[in-house]
Amino acid sequence: MKDATLARKLLGARFELARDRLLNRFAARLGGIARPVTAFVSQPEPKTIGSYARGHQLMAGNYLFAGFLVEAPGVSIWDIERPSASFEAQLHGFAWLDDLAAVGTSASRDLAQRWLIEWIEHYGRGYGNGWVPELAGRRIIRWINQAVFMLKGLSKDEADRFFRNLARQTNFLRRRWHSAPAGLPRFESLTGLIYAGLALEGSSHLVGPAMRAVGDECARRIDAEGGIPTRNPEELTEAFTLLTWAAAALSEDGKMAERQHLLAIERIAPTLRSLRHSDGSLARFHGGGRGAEGRLDLALASSGVRASGNSGLAMGYGRLSAGRTSIVMDASSPPATTHSVNAHASTLGFEMTSGRRPIIVNCGSGNEFGEEWRRAARSTASHSTLSISGFSSSRFGPALGMDDLLVDGPKEVLAQPASNLNGSSVSATHNGYARTHGLLHVRRLDLSLDGRGLHGEDTLGALSETDRITFEDMMNRTAMRGVQFDVRFHLHPDVSATVDLGGTAVSLVLKSGEVWVFRHHGSAKIALEESVYLESGRLRPRATKQIVLSDTVMDYSSQVSWTLARVQDGNRHVRDIAEGDPLAMV
Repeated sequence: MKDATLARKLLGARFELARDRLLNRFAARLGGIARPVTAFVSQPEPKTIGSYARGHQLMAGNYLFAGFLVEAPGVSIWDIERPSASFEAQLHGFAWLDDLAAVGTSASRDLAQRWLIEWIEHYGRGYGNGWVPELAGRRIIRWINQAVFMLKGLSKDEADRFFRNLARQTNFLRRRWHSAPAGLPRFESLTGLIYAGLALEGSSHLVGPAMRAVGDECARRIDAEGGIPTRNPEELTEAFTLLTWAAAALSEDGKMAERQHLLAIERIAPTLRSLRHSDGSLARFHGGGRGAEGRLDLALASSGVRASGNSGLAMGYGRLSAGRTSIVMDASSPPATTHSVNAHASTLGFEMTSGRRPIIVNCGSGNEFGEEWRRAARSTASHSTLSISGFSSSRFGPALGMDDLLVDGPKEVLAQPASNLNGSSVSATHNGYARTHGLLHVRRLDLSLDGRGLHGEDTLGALSETDRITFEDMMNRTAMRGVQFDVRFHLHPDVSATVDLGGTAVSLVLKSGEVWVFRHHGSAKIALEESVYLESGRLRPRATKQIVLSDTVMDYSSQVSWTLARVQDGNRHVRDIAEGDPLAMV
């Protein structure tokens, strides 16, 4: 019966997908019927910033998108092999136009113009996979932002084709924005519609409905604490960026965004400040990466919201910060139902950064490295937290007609941030292993007032009578062998790790010369093992190390205590900068 229900839901989802494709194609064709546009009436100040290095990479025929590199010097971007759907989507979204504009030479302009005209010729009448609302919104934003760069030197016929196609895409969005998936895709669609309504001749009537739609979406999708259901920090940053772009474009045209739109910006800003590490990057949880270089800081500055980070949990994350050290811990239940498509079993995992140097990390998202890496990266063992050997704190499987939703995870996650004269702390617990083993994971992190020392305790125990019965049943089934568990600390690839003091400590040397020492107390065995760091924009995972503390629960509970202390400061005369050259990433 259950299988039949899932089959019906899967069939229904496939029908809706096919229907949306047909309606999108029909709306794209109808978009060409509207009165043509021949000019801009205004142009929002460009907010999108590209990469000079990536622009040169494109000019050399090295196409790096969605984790794939296609080397095809002299071949048009529309004639190259497209190894994945996400690769093709990034082509049709035209975000690469920002990179060519960042180069800013006549050669980069000629290339951008040629690829623009080729897209209009091949796909401009509604053909191809680029006619979905979120990609149309992304494309419109770039075309309008970079119009001065692109239109210079175009013939009158080519310029007319540019404006006619912008009008077609705008009419497509007017009809189809509501079919974009809720959340970030819909915000992208509506922001594109606002940009078009403000900029294009004869399109001002689109602005009011789009403004109200953004306000309604903000009220529905941004919760009271400034979070989103997926709990993905990078996705929240992208939504926040779009909302600030739309509000700024409206303000520049003498209009004020809807109240719910502005309130959402005010709610999100302090949440993002809490999810921001001291190096300016985002905490990498639930499918999100560190974010585009400078994107978060620029969006926060543009928002005009001066509030500091949240004092309690922010979108379910706890933050500790002192001196130059920042720590972000996943201290809430994982996303549920369809919001868990990219969710990770990361409960009570944490990341730690000192200055501009990450130290403790999660492995990251494997979405750009194939299905096997995507699946592995979602497991608890790929995060800096405790995991029972062979188990994740959340399990994945088919539900609601989809194959990789989170279907069994912690139902109770309790967290309590605190601060005193000695520093700040966060205590949290989850019951993700209660049903299978009768065990709860309890974690406490204490950061010293100067940020030079972190003390942690991880306890795995059967704390209630019900849990003890489950634990005893499990012990009987396994011939009293106990429950093996590991506490993992994944290290950033730039951290050099060495086992010291006869195997009782690990020295961590950062590129700045800063030195931290990891020690533990108790019966656990310590080891330095292989790990990987999954980073968007690279072709393959980066090799790195992880510190692993291993122990066994034999009698209702076991506790591992550990410390991480800075014993040597780095060279303050050397400016730490993040790696941002995509050519080096290849």
